[in-house]
Amino acid sequence: MNAVEIEQAISELAELPFDRAEFPFAFLEAFGNKATTLKKLRSGASNASDLLGGVLQRSNIHIATCDVGAVDQALKALRESPKTAAAKAKFILATDGEDFQAEDLNTGETVACTFADFPNHFGLFLPLAGITTVKQIRESTFDIRATSRLNKLYVELLKDNPEWATAERRADMNHFMARLIFCFFAEDTDIFNGEGLFTRTIEQMSARDSSNTHEVISQIFQAMDTPTRHEGKLDERYRKAAGTPRWADVFPYVNGQLFSGNTDVPRFSRIARAYLIQIGNLNWKKINPDIFGSMIQAVADDEERGALGMHYTSVPNILKVLNPLFLDDLRAALEDAADNGRKLLNLRNRMAHIRVFDPACGSGNFLVIAYKQMREIEAEINVRRGDANRKSAIPLTNFRGIELRDFPAEIARLALIIAEFQCDVIYRGQKEALADFLPLDSQNWITNGNALRLDWLALCPPAGSGVRMQADDLFGTPLDQSEIDFENEGGETYICGNPPYIGDKYQTKEQKDDLRTFKSGKQEVRAVDYIAGWFWKASDYIRHGGRFAFVSTNSICQGVQVPLIWPKIFGNGQAIFFAHENFMWGNNAARNAQVTCIIVGVADAQERRKFIYSDAARKEVANINPYLSPGDTVIVARASEPISEVGVMFGGNIPRDQGNLLLSTDEMQALVNEYPQSKPLIRPIVGSAEFINGLRRYCLWISDEQAELAFSIPPIAERLSKIREYRLNGSERGRAGLDTPYKFERTIIGNRHTIVVPSVSSERREYLPCGLMPPDVRVSNLALAIYDAPLWNLSVVASRLHLVWVGAVCGKLETRYRYSNTMGWNTFPIPTTLTEQGKADLTRCAEDILLAREAHFPKTIAELYDPAKMPDNLRHAHERNDEVLERIYIGRKFRNDTERLEKLFELYTKMTGKKAA
Repeated sequence: MNAVEIEQAISELAELPFDRAEFPFAFLEAFGNKATTLKKLRSGASNASDLLGGVLQRSNIHIATCDVGAVDQALKALRESPKTAAAKAKFILATDGEDFQAEDLNTGETVACTFADFPNHFGLFLPLAGITTVKQIRESTFDIRATSRLNKLYVELLKDNPEWATAERRADMNHFMARLIFCFFAEDTDIFNGEGLFTRTIEQMSARDSSNTHEVISQIFQAMDTPTRHEGKLDERYRKAAGTPRWADVFPYVNGQLFSGNTDVPRFSRIARAYLIQIGNLNWKKINPDIFGSMIQAVADDEERGALGMHYTSVPNILKVLNPLFLDDLRAALEDAADNGRKLLNLRNRMAHIRVFDPACGSGNFLVIAYKQMREIEAEINVRRGDANRKSAIPLTNFRGIELRDFPAEIARLALIIAEFQCDVIYRGQKEALADFLPLDSQNWITNGNALRLDWLALCPPAGSGVRMQADDLFGTPLDQSEIDFENEGGETYICGNPPYIGDKYQTKEQKDDLRTFKSGKQEVRAVDYIAGWFWKASDYIRHGGRFAFVSTNSICQGVQVPLIWPKIFGNGQAIFFAHENFMWGNNAARNAQVTCIIVGVADAQERRKFIYSDAARKEVANINPYLSPGDTVIVARASEPISEVGVMFGGNIPRDQGNLLLSTDEMQALVNEYPQSKPLIRPIVGSAEFINGLRRYCLWISDEQAELAFSIPPIAERLSKIREYRLNGSERGRAGLDTPYKFERTIIGNRHTIVVPSVSSERREYLPCGLMPPDVRVSNLALAIYDAPLWNLSVVASRLHLVWVGAVCGKLETRYRYSNTMGWNTFPIPTTLTEQGKADLTRCAEDILLAREAHFPKTIAELYDPAKMPDNLRHAHERNDEVLERIYIGRKFRNDTERLEKLFELYTKMTGKKAA
């Protein structure tokens, strides 16, 4: 269950009559406990409670229901119960159906409220559903409840108004939802004169059967689009001309294009009307625009609605981008200014001219957070200067965005408007905030369109003058005000965001065409992630001034993408000035797809200070290369043969057979039992999974001389016939190998031994799980192999040094190592000073590693290389191997992986002369 589903279940539970015996089980069911789990608790089989009527779920919660007025005593009994500690309960909860109290035993956080109000605190208990929660998520309880109800309303309205779900009217429906959100917020924050005015008016003026609800709402919207002033003075002429009814005349003039244009409202059923009133009765003062925007975006997206409640973009994650991009500089300037009035004034003026531009802004999270952070700094400046109630000099129009879809673009602008009002209330007071809020500004600074096709310089000119923008959405400016001048001469521009990650194999033709617009000469975009387009476009933009930083998949700084993406950026005279190493970017919700991300910040190459961030640590370095490692800006390109004096590594043998050359152990045994003459045609075969997990598989390995024998054995002949048919009609490689269906497409074997290297390996392992196989074992195309090479080659592959290199230059599948012979092995630099004695020492190290493994037979590689269970003798053999190899490089062991990479890149540059321009 996700957070929204849990909130709905908890809210329904709070509305039911209190059943003292049933409540604990209903509460646990609301958090996703299965019927079988609850059955065991009811029967007492898994209920560890020592309290009468208590329910204790191990490692989760201890619940007690009690007589009215006895909640304090019941909670104390839960806290003092020895079973609570013994069962490692995370929470205790006591209720009598009138009062509700609970405590997080790990953090000490408590809840004490009426029973009817406990759904407002459901976020505390999200760990019961396996949802990793942080304080920010618990504080977004309102956003989750509001989203849940808005989703119900949205679905109900589309059910009753199917024409509003069509492509022609979906924009109207989404715009209607944006209007509702504004009204709910405005009626609870005194923007409308009278708390609950919007909801109360609908409740009073629309019929209970909902027959005229749409008409009442439409008239309210029309009123908010009709001015109440003429030449700056209150005047009734416009409202009278519009025929505004007296009950709607109490609504203020909002403008801002939010209520202009089409005022059609979908028809409401009685259920939809009830949902609307229920939503309006929530406390919208608690809305959190940086969270709410991305959640409400999902309401209007058919594909995302299934993941509703999983849209919690972490503010700390966004600050990982914004802080080093420019906020840290502003805070440092504030600290330097201290109480110096002139410096404070200069900083305030500087901030008034800073533009933050998100060219993939979605519902505006980055822009909202940047705005709120800057307002916080500005407020401190004003306090120090004695201007605490001063109107903000930071205009919303300096927070610009581009978004492909129209509804998120509308929500982004609305979120910024709400954020501005909330900041004014905090820093200036409610009275001043209200005085300046209405009417809304009609300027359109969030653009709807394809960011890779739009002219960023026209939308957000770095010099800051002469912006020309045509209205292009329902929030857009009217045609007679279609040109907006943003005078911002001398300002700074910071580009940020979280552009879409779409791998090269998943891009549409249109997306490939987007990338080809950046192509120059023979530059290829086939293997390039879609996000590269944002990096290239931002790089071209900041040639005119500014910096940019994007959240990205780590793929753009690994493997073959580095030489495809980064030369264009470095060629613009730019460099990476900060980077955040791999971390999980995702929403803090159960089952949410976490993405392994990096953050890369780019500026002019003359940028003075450069930092690499890892978790909470920050390290200053002289330079950051495109692999996000300290050291020279070197780009590792594919190599068709090794640059060092090592054995040649090949990809494994390719069957191209639709499985007909491969045999399970049972299939092999059955074949040999029935046709003993087939035994010489069968060989063991290993790929990555077989080698790592000790699995046994076999293959048909048939030479030209054995072909006649193979065709004489019926089950083998049948398999070969299927292969021939596939290669004739179904193979993407055409008719290659048609005359030799008994052969693998690529056939390479060793005479003495084979060093096997899995193509994919877990990032948890401290070493690559390579190994040595006898010559009769075949290696499939799901692994790589070095045939008949000196054994010291195995020592190199098995080293920490090589693992670090592979992690940097080969690329990864999610976080797993993805090995490549052309990128990982052929490019690996080994000092030319490696002597015969050095090779002999490494050979002995490789033998010691193999012997250490053998001592633990039949344990698999997966078991032996589990970091938590790695045998001591095997670990010592690897540590000795690392020390011997690393002394060949620098005469001692490296201090850390950073030092390892710096040396490897330095040596690679010397050996290839491929230092980037």
